Amino acid sequence: MLNKTLKQLAAQLAAKEISAVELATEYLARIDALNPQLNALISVDREKTLAEAQAVDAARAAGQAGALAGVPLVHKDIFCQQGWKTSCGSKMLDNFISPYDAHVVEQCRKAGLVTLGRANMDEFAMGSSNENSFYGPVKNPWDLNAVPGGSSGGSAAAVAARLAPVATGTDTGGSIRQPAAFCGITGIKPTYGVVSRFGMIAYASSLDQGGPLAQTAEDCALLLNVMAGFDERDSTSLQRDKEDYTRDLAAPLSGLKIGLPKEYFAEGLAADVAKAIDAAIAEYRKLGAEVVEISLPNTKLAIPSYYVIAPAEASSNLSRFDGVRYGHRAAEYSGLADMYEQTRAEGFGWEVKRRILTGTYVLSHGYYDAYYLQAQKIRRIIADDFQKAFAQCDVIMGPVTPNTAWNLGEKNADPVAMYLEDIYTLGVNLAGLPGMSVPVGFGSNDRPVGLQIIGNYFSEAKMLNVAHRFQQVTDWHTRAPAL
Repeated sequence: MLNKTLKQLAAQLAAKEISAVELATEYLARIDALNPQLNALISVDREKTLAEAQAVDAARAAGQAGALAGVPLVHKDIFCQQGWKTSCGSKMLDNFISPYDAHVVEQCRKAGLVTLGRANMDEFAMGSSNENSFYGPVKNPWDLNAVPGGSSGGSAAAVAARLAPVATGTDTGGSIRQPAAFCGITGIKPTYGVVSRFGMIAYASSLDQGGPLAQTAEDCALLLNVMAGFDERDSTSLQRDKEDYTRDLAAPLSGLKIGLPKEYFAEGLAADVAKAIDAAIAEYRKLGAEVVEISLPNTKLAIPSYYVIAPAEASSNLSRFDGVRYGHRAAEYSGLADMYEQTRAEGFGWEVKRRILTGTYVLSHGYYDAYYLQAQKIRRIIADDFQKAFAQCDVIMGPVTPNTAWNLGEKNADPVAMYLEDIYTLGVNLAGLPGMSVPVGFGSNDRPVGLQIIGNYFSEAKMLNVAHRFQQVTDWHTRAPAL
């Protein structure tokens, strides 16, 4: 039962072979058994979960349940959820119980999806390893000595370990794709603006985007159908007709043009990762796809550009956490200014402080033009590079990361080394493009490898088709860690 996909579970629920309560109970037992060692979930509330499941069973009995009603999921702890602690992985919000639902949570609730718990994450989504959480690091289910990737590492680990069939995540610079790759599952970051950011606690507002993580591309398409949609409460939400992301899943790939950026296969890419990616490309050739070499010449500029823009926006967004209205407040202080200082010193972790300081610096008088404006110009150039590439191909493919998951603590002393692991993912966010990760094998250390698929704006259905067809002829997505 626990290895079944979202689609299979939905079919069993519809056929009344299992009830929502029975399914939720089975997953809760799995969480009780494995979460203490994985630390994938921050909050679990059995009473709330079973109450949601009972409501779904009652709705189904009355003939009022939707297609996915009763399927369990976990939400990344960045999405506000009424009545649940929404901590964003931070001490700053450790006592915050959300009074409202994020748009994503609201949509999932309307669809009848049952919340199993809240997924651990890097504090305020800042990190690539899920070691920056106030609640401790998440372990990779494939190797408990390895990181699961970040910042949606809790979501990815939960799906990989079969603590939940699907999960929500967010991607600011690769935070869905990288943990999906490290944990051997599928994850998609949609085009910027397709999923509402209302109720999603902001890290970098022009980069953040929510998306699904699941075992398969088909499951991602089904969950994205629920998550996506216009929301007038979010000024960056795109007003478009509702799409069915499953519509092209079975379409043949004959004639598909795959672009391979030469910059993604240059120095720095580990041999075992390259081998798995090459084998996946060979499968695509068998499916009728054509491969062309392309260039994304400003790939290396994505890292300095991102690590100016994202911290600058974080510096602004996180200024609201000051101990006045909600969240942590220092117990002792001598005045208002001291309260701000003590509260923020105690409430934020080191990585968050590092990015706030960086962001404040690049926005300060005398440096704004030299750093922030320059980074925005580079961002435009990177977006133009992608458009030139898409004139030659339908989708772009390459590795998600240069290496497989590293060991816990291995890169903590050198944050720049960790930032460099994002070289293949950052450009997608800077350009606002959709991107996804699909499991394609294992490295020499038996840790998963992910293939990155990048599409042009609003091509999610095509990307999911490309991923689904690959998963019909391979079984990497069915592999589960032995826990």
